[in-house]
Amino acid sequence: MLDLTALRSDTPGTQHVLHVNNAGASLMPQSVVEAITAHITLEAEIGGYEAAEVQKTAIQDFYAATADLLNTTADHIAAAGNATDAYARALSSIPFRRDDVILTTNNDYVSNQIAFLSLQQRYGVQVVRAANDPATGVSVEDMANKIKALRPRLVAVTHVPTNSGLIQPVEAIGQLCREYDVLYLVDACQSVGQLPVDIDKIQCDFLTATCRKFLRGPRGMGFLYVSDKVLAANLAPLFVDLNGASWESADAYRLEPTAKRFEIWEIPRALTLGAAEAHRYALNVGIEVIADRNAALCAKLRTALAQLPSIRLLDEGDQLASIITLSSDCKSAADLKAALSKERINTSLSTHGAAILDFDRKGVKTAALRISPHYFNTSKEITTLVDALNQALK
Repeated sequence: MLDLTALRSDTPGTQHVLHVNNAGASLMPQSVVEAITAHITLEAEIGGYEAAEVQKTAIQDFYAATADLLNTTADHIAAAGNATDAYARALSSIPFRRDDVILTTNNDYVSNQIAFLSLQQRYGVQVVRAANDPATGVSVEDMANKIKALRPRLVAVTHVPTNSGLIQPVEAIGQLCREYDVLYLVDACQSVGQLPVDIDKIQCDFLTATCRKFLRGPRGMGFLYVSDKVLAANLAPLFVDLNGASWESADAYRLEPTAKRFEIWEIPRALTLGAAEAHRYALNVGIEVIADRNAALCAKLRTALAQLPSIRLLDEGDQLASIITLSSDCKSAADLKAALSKERINTSLSTHGAAILDFDRKGVKTAALRISPHYFNTSKEITTLVDALNQALK
């Protein structure tokens, strides 16, 4: 049972704004803020290297806390500056050759799609997108057929797209990838922190995420999960540094045996401590509890939004996450966001350029309004949001 009073007391931002932009950057708990500022103060007092040494054990808890979130172990976790940084490091470790196939979806994140196209231009790989299924986003059946026929070098799937409440079937696809021994990369940027994410069930080789979204951590931190298969194959990022390898002789280096081979030496220690605290905070609340609370909030909100004039809800699928996108026949998404901002209600925009395939199909020409509640939001806030949106439509 959630103690909303305590949760909101832990979250200073709830006193100032109605925050439903958690798919962008959530409100940090006070304990996260304190972990960051305490280390910054320590660095100012005794020096950056010295502060890191003092906090060595606490910094290592970032890896343990992140592993606990994913049901894995700390040696499979690497810190990163953000999810895209982690994703690029994973991609760079794969020895792509001309005509290798990257099999992905129509709903993958824009930066991922651009990275695939960059690999296509530079190395001649083929980018293939599996067909959609109205119930699940990507079609598992089409994925299976294409894996059998094309034997891709990599399968890449975004768990929850940034532009939609859709939850894609990453576990079913993971089973296919294990069966056919295909490398599997999952973007969990919008799912970790709001939904259970279990490495044993997903069976992926790489998984990336950021700390600032539903995990409620600081900006500037992300992470990468790396499987035993990847480590055993000696895959490593193209530009491995002194954190990921040791210089053994003039012309040779030896890779770090753990996932830290994917990490650079200079990471922000204060943010690492803040992220560790955010991850522990989520674990203490309970991921299943968070998921249930978010589902209830979003069901209430979606029902209310469907009653508003000229509003079209854009999310599709049998399972929906805590991201709600909508458009209006009478007001642009930008105008709606601006009107809500005047009422100190935080939302965000999903632009056409960030979701070309999905938004072309849905007839969204410029942008959609994105609303992403989280477990600390109240039923009263949902009502306030709907009333304010109704006023903005007039």
